[in-house]
Amino acid sequence: MAPLDWLRTFLTVYRVGSITGAAPRLFLTQPAVSQQIKALETRLGYRLFERLPRGVAPTPAAHELARLIAPHLDALEATMEGARQDPGRLGGTVRLGGPAEFLAERVIPALGGLPEKQVRLEVRFGLAEELLDALAGGELDLVVSTRPVRRTGLESEPIFTERFVLVAGPAWAARLSQEAIEANGASALDGVPLVSYGPELPILRRYWRVVFGQRLERRAAVVAPDLRAVREAVATGAGISVLPQYLCDDAVARGRLVVLHRPASPPENTLHLAWRSGTGREPRLGYVRGLLRRAVSGTAAPENVRDSGAAD
Repeated sequence: MAPLDWLRTFLTVYRVGSITGAAPRLFLTQPAVSQQIKALETRLGYRLFERLPRGVAPTPAAHELARLIAPHLDALEATMEGARQDPGRLGGTVRLGGPAEFLAERVIPALGGLPEKQVRLEVRFGLAEELLDALAGGELDLVVSTRPVRRTGLESEPIFTERFVLVAGPAWAARLSQEAIEANGASALDGVPLVSYGPELPILRRYWRVVFGQRLERRAAVVAPDLRAVREAVATGAGISVLPQYLCDDAVARGRLVVLHRPASPPENTLHLAWRSGTGREPRLGYVRGLLRRAVSGTAAPENVRDSGAAD
């Protein structure tokens, strides 16, 4: 049997994709990591990585080995981490990634009690694929993904369904009517400025396709790569847009935004919470996962930190 240190070194290199990048995570020198990988290859009798100009590429045998050992090594580390914890407190750091708007609006406000449990929180904003790469490489512990997670070594659960609504500020809403949109479809919105998250109108195009059955062939009057900025631009009269309902509820209640259209089947998107296989029951991650579930469902925070990760 190969030493556990060699297997952990292999798994870290496999996830990071680089011997150089794996070395500081293992608190080893680069030559030491290379020696352990070579020793493991000799013990197993086959090559695990192809050396590239930058980094390494796993062989098919490496993919299979990682599939077999990753859940067990991760579970062992989680068990040892839990054994070090004092009852009633957690400690350590949780590194969380996800879309900026969702984390800022729905998640971070629910995590304010973490310092009382002596848990540090580090947050990274970004797109789903880059964040999942960081999760697989050990740079993040939890990721809220806007896409389904189908990667070896990662597990996930659906946590929230975004529903998208067509909105305007009061000035534009006064010039448009839901009845006209119901009767005439997208043509009722011709000539109305569009405010978009990106120049390709990603969310708007989907709404036009799903709700109106049309391809949207227009340019945005305002482009802002943050949905909160889009919301504010719409509220102040820059035009209309399509936004997740959770971002609009408060502004609609205060009269700053108006929902222009309420189709029977609005576009939806499911958000998923992802973690590395075998780490789901690690106490601090289980606690944060429980807080996240309750944050998006609107229920109270858990009181028993030891039970919060039990529903894997």
